Amino acid sequence: MIIRLAHAALCALCLLATPIAATAQTDARTMEDVVELELIEGWRRADGTHMAGLLVRLAPGWKTYWRSPGEAGIPPRLQLRDRRGLLGAALHWPVPEVFQSNGMQSIGYSSDVVFPLEVALAEGHGALRLAGQFDIGVCHDICMPVTLDFSGTLPAGGRPDPRVAAALADRPLTASEAGAGTVTCALTPISDGLRVEARIPVSAQGRSEAVVFELPDPAIWVSEATVTRQGSTLMASADIVPPDAGPFALDRSSLRITVIGGRGAVEIIGCRG
Repeated sequence: MIIRLAHAALCALCLLATPIAATAQTDARTMEDVVELELIEGWRRADGTHMAGLLVRLAPGWKTYWRSPGEAGIPPRLQLRDRRGLLGAALHWPVPEVFQSNGMQSIGYSSDVVFPLEVALAEGHGALRLAGQFDIGVCHDICMPVTLDFSGTLPAGGRPDPRVAAALADRPLTASEAGAGTVTCALTPISDGLRVEARIPVSAQGRSEAVVFELPDPAIWVSEATVTRQGSTLMASADIVPPDAGPFALDRSSLRITVIGGRGAVEIIGCRG
């Protein structure tokens, strides 16, 4: 089912920083042509979970964001309206691109993208009505948050959808799959938090490699990482600042490190001291 844009509001951030006059080219009358959302209703798997998908269609030249969008990006947010019959739901993220504009980095997708949606059911059989909204950011000459509504029925059976299957396959490699070595992290106190400096033994992922550090708590701010490569090792450094901007303890095992390059990505969970 295809759902048109439900709401759009102009964001204060203009990632591409073109002249303000560009906003006149995109108004409320044309935003319906910028982005569409389709719920791919998917199929029931042998383990009783259901694999669906959210297909975001973008007009040419527009971009949307990855789960960690960069300092100037807009993080996606999935909200389900009715959780009856659900134990949980999780999005999967295809390998994103890294964009640079005016000295700022953002991470996302420059064309249509499918986000696989894995649904755990309270009962492992029977059709299920699913409805919710997907809050994302889209960017061209201007950047704005948009809210996309979706609804549909997840069938008790169904067949694997090739679009969802392809998006599942287009994921970062694990550390083991990529042949990465043991990652070590040095932590240094700074005035408002910690600085993490990681040594990441991993093969090159293509040109313009970026490293993203993430923590389970989204309230903890993590800066864009500075990255250099020394042969088979990436060196990456970022600042981590908690909400109270004070000292805190970092559990190294909870740190998610994603290396993104022009040829792919590698996701590593945890590092050693």
